[in-house]
Amino acid sequence: MSPNPVAPEFRAALEVLPSFDGISDATLDATRKAFIAAIRNVRVRHYPDVTVTTGHVPGPPGAPQVPVVTYRPVASHPGAPALVYIHSGGIVSGTPEVDDARCRQIVSELGMVIFSVDYRLAPEAPYPAAIEDCYAVLKWVHGHAAELDIDRQRIVIGGDSAGGGLTACLALMARDRAEVPVLFQLLIYPMLDDRTGTTVMPPPVMGEYIWTRAANHYAWNAYLGQIPGGAGVPGYAAAFRAADLTGLPPAYIGVGSLDLFLDEDLDYARRLMAAGVPTEVCVIPGAYHVFDVFIPDAPLSRGFTQSYFAALKRAITRD
Repeated sequence: MSPNPVAPEFRAALEVLPSFDGISDATLDATRKAFIAAIRNVRVRHYPDVTVTTGHVPGPPGAPQVPVVTYRPVASHPGAPALVYIHSGGIVSGTPEVDDARCRQIVSELGMVIFSVDYRLAPEAPYPAAIEDCYAVLKWVHGHAAELDIDRQRIVIGGDSAGGGLTACLALMARDRAEVPVLFQLLIYPMLDDRTGTTVMPPPVMGEYIWTRAANHYAWNAYLGQIPGGAGVPGYAAAFRAADLTGLPPAYIGVGSLDLFLDEDLDYARRLMAAGVPTEVCVIPGAYHVFDVFIPDAPLSRGFTQSYFAALKRAITRD
C-alpha cells in the first residue's frame, strides 16, 4: 500500500473541506455558496489595526463599475506601498471575502494598502471581463495614488489560484499597455494554463483534492467560452499561453506539491527565469490546493505565509 502523500497536518481537514469536483452549470450556485460557507468556518485572527471599506471604481469601457474592498492600516502610513489583490475561486466563484484574512494580515504586518477586486465571474461574464476589471482597478489605483495616499512607484499585484492566474495575465497586460508600472507580482498557486487536465495531464497524485481536473476543465470552459486546450487562447486569458515573458516584473510563485497546478507553475517559473525575470519559487511538500486558506495555523502553512511575506517585504522596501 502506497504511503499517504498528504502531509499529516493537512489530512484531517480533507474530511470537511469542500470539493469543486462535481461543479457544473447546474451545481454552480450551490458550489459558490458552499465555498463561502467553508471560508466562514475557518478560525482566523482578528486585526484591530486594519480598517476595511467597500466602494466602486470605474469599470472597463462600456462595463459596470467594479466593486473594490480596501484594506488600510489604522495608523497613518503616508505614501504606503499598494497591492491590487485578486481573489480565488476558479474565475467562476468567490468574492474578496475568501481572501479577507490574508489581506488583513498583509496590511497588519507589512503596512500596505490593499485594493481587493470583486471582478465579474464566468460563465455569466466570460473572458475578457475578469481581466479587464482587474486592469481597470490597477489603472485607477495608479491614477489616484496621491489622493489614496499611496506610492505609485510601489504598486504590487497579487492573487491566489484563479486570482494568481489573473495576476500573471495582469502583469502581461500592464507591460504591453505601458500605462502602469508594476513593481512585483505575487502568484500564489496560480491557475495559468487552460490545457492542464485537458490536453496536458499531470500525474494522478496532483489535483486529487479540492481543485480537480474536472473542476479545472469546467472553469476554463466557462471563462474562455470554448473547450479549453485548443488553439488561439491568448496570454491575457491564460498567462502560460503568452509567448514572450520578457520585461515582466519580478515574481514569487508558491504552490503545494500535490496541487493540480504544480507542473504549470514550475514550468512558468522556469520560463520567467529564462526570460530574465527574477523569480522566487516555493513548493510546500504534501500540500494540496488552497491548503493555507483552510488550515492557516499548520506549521507548513505558517512557513508558506512567511515565505511570501518575506518576498513582498523585499519588493516594497526602498533601497
